[in-house]
Amino acid sequence: MKKILVVVTNVSKYPNQARATGLWLAEAVHFVEEVTKAGYEVDYVSPKGGYTPLDPHSLQADQMSELDWSYYTNPTFLNRLGTTMAASEVDASEYDAIYYTGGHGVMWDFPEDAHLQKLASAIYEKGGVVAAVCHGSVGLLNIQTATGDYLIKDKKVTGFTNTEEQAVGLTEVVPFLTEDALKERGGQYVKSDDWASFAVADERLVSGQNPSSGAAVAKEVIQYLEAQ
Repeated sequence: MKKILVVVTNVSKYPNQARATGLWLAEAVHFVEEVTKAGYEVDYVSPKGGYTPLDPHSLQADQMSELDWSYYTNPTFLNRLGTTMAASEVDASEYDAIYYTGGHGVMWDFPEDAHLQKLASAIYEKGGVVAAVCHGSVGLLNIQTATGDYLIKDKKVTGFTNTEEQAVGLTEVVPFLTEDALKERGGQYVKSDDWASFAVADERLVSGQNPSSGAAVAKEVIQYLEAQ
């Protein structure tokens, strides 16, 4: 069975503000639902391992679909989020794809995590897919290929837009803007309308723009893996 590694954050609070953060629930749920329906096994990993906090804003009624509620009320799923593997413990050879979820917490623990970078690079170099959604795209910033180039250099990539960040009022709170950082790394940044579901694939790099895009990312990943 093909396996996919889903990356989640360990950060539960903004370091510079009295505000909770964590995994944006839908960004895991909608991706995982699509790939498991297609027959793929999923494991969860975080930089430190162990507990994954959920962003309380992602649990507000206007953010939750019936699918989200079905996962949120599933003890097996929640227990898996509470016992994630540490990135340093994972064998990349077991996985055909890696997917970085979002939530603002990832801004502080994804970009500089060397173990995550090594995992993604190894999966990519053996012909696997590297994927991300929303703020999770910051996990792509420092992944390098075997040639030493940044993975996203000269590739189409997307992530949370500057205008979406402005709309949620956190432009001055986050350490950097996702859109700007992807461009600075040499990515060919593309986007759709704010809050619209949008994913882009460039070779074996797949990314989604915002919390609405997890399922779209999953479909691109599945399409590539099933063509193998």
